[in-house]
Amino acid sequence: MGQGLVCGVDVGTGSARAGIFDFNGRLLGRAEHPILINQPEPAHAEHDSEDIWNAVCGAVRAARKSAGVEARAVKGIAFDATCSLVVRDRDGRPVSVSRSGESRWDTLVWLDHRSLSQAERCTATGHPLIARVGRMSPEMQTPKLMWLKEELPATWEQAGFFFDLADFLSWKATGSLARSQCTLGTKWAYLADGDAGWQDDLLGEVGLADMRERGALPDHATPVGADLGSLTPDAARALGLLPETRVGCGLIDAHAGALGLLGGLPPKTLNRHAALIAGTSSCVMAMTTAPRRFAGAWGPYWGAALPDLWLSEGGQSATGALLDHVIQLTGGGLPPTGETHRRIIARVEAMRGAEGPDLASELHVLPDFHGNRSPYADPNALGVVSGLSLDSSFDALCRLYWRTAVALALGLRHVLDAMGERGPRVDVLHVTGGHTRNSLLMELYADATGCRVEEQRNDEAVLRGSAMAAASAAGLYPTLREACAAMRQPGAVREPDPAAQKRLERDYRIFLEMHRQRRVLDDMMRASEEAL
Repeated sequence: MGQGLVCGVDVGTGSARAGIFDFNGRLLGRAEHPILINQPEPAHAEHDSEDIWNAVCGAVRAARKSAGVEARAVKGIAFDATCSLVVRDRDGRPVSVSRSGESRWDTLVWLDHRSLSQAERCTATGHPLIARVGRMSPEMQTPKLMWLKEELPATWEQAGFFFDLADFLSWKATGSLARSQCTLGTKWAYLADGDAGWQDDLLGEVGLADMRERGALPDHATPVGADLGSLTPDAARALGLLPETRVGCGLIDAHAGALGLLGGLPPKTLNRHAALIAGTSSCVMAMTTAPRRFAGAWGPYWGAALPDLWLSEGGQSATGALLDHVIQLTGGGLPPTGETHRRIIARVEAMRGAEGPDLASELHVLPDFHGNRSPYADPNALGVVSGLSLDSSFDALCRLYWRTAVALALGLRHVLDAMGERGPRVDVLHVTGGHTRNSLLMELYADATGCRVEEQRNDEAVLRGSAMAAASAAGLYPTLREACAAMRQPGAVREPDPAAQKRLERDYRIFLEMHRQRRVLDDMMRASEEAL
């Protein structure tokens, strides 16, 4: 084991975060910097990758200052990011992915759903890769690239590099064109297990036969935590680190969270554990010794986080984003800031104290306002609210907020129930992300699922996952698995409340019935349209 510090960088939807960790996984300093997002029309969301890189550099410099350490103490750095798609030309300059043609908007954000029809065409091929995802999602890179080629042919002609965002950051840091086994194996037409590799027949069938050459994509993926080399002099100056700092092969943000939460557990115990990385959306991650398939799962993917382990991912497409939306929809102009959330949570707690635990039990919510990722794998699904009145007061907002939080927790149980149909029932849930700041959600996650919940504050586990990859690349540990075992940190434990579980069981039956009724209504509409 070597001595030294490492830096983990996590790029989410709205900000870039950096943390300085010691070789035991203790966080010494942390900083955050906002990033821009452009949403010029419905279902379109775009980033400026140079803005992201500048935010990363600012966050790393500030995190080192917060930790009070010298640059020479930091031996390694690694990046995780959302599964957003970056496009550059042959000279490495930004290429527009926007209908506006502005080159600064060179990145399709993970949550961009403009490629819904392309995703459906991918699914319709019936290719064996589709079995790994159940149904191709517009959040993956293949349909996004199809959309670019079909709708913005000038962008396609200019393109010289296609990157998942985490790989783009590694490229900016080192000049390496390596692509992570995590990014390629989960979001591209690539299978990492065995000798499978690129699924060229699928690419040809959907019109992307030239994608690999045009995007400078390598023949083989690189394992997470592999040493990609040292920082370039320019990157070192921008990050406030030394050029000899080693750069680890990165990963997608949710997978970094799974690594930080589960990577240090003994493999034989992993089947009963799951990681919840919960922020704008929620990802439910399972790492297992044998492949685990379940309804609405993405995966199982070989080596997507740790070598020799399979990773399966379920999730909810809008969770933190949905609570923000409820505030914007019914809050009378209130901004969905942290202060607004805290004010609502405090009022909900007071109302529960005064009115009892069945607060607003007449309100029921299906939280699929941005589609259903698991277990139905339906990006076209829409949300439902039952039980609204004409009350537009602040207390009415609080009631709806509370019942939306209940619905999100029931949706999490729905995912875990599907996960348990073909394997052991998950009974320990490890949580990280912005939801840890929401006491209502953390209470409900334990009570609705019946799981023992181990809570890591904010985004520490995601940052720590990237720091583990950095420690492996820097040689502080011989392998990534050993880095995970040494650097994992226990979290605060919350046990489910049996009385609350009983109430939420009733709500779960209603939740499932609402799903059934929505399908009935959808079928009626389709039958009516076909008859016209």
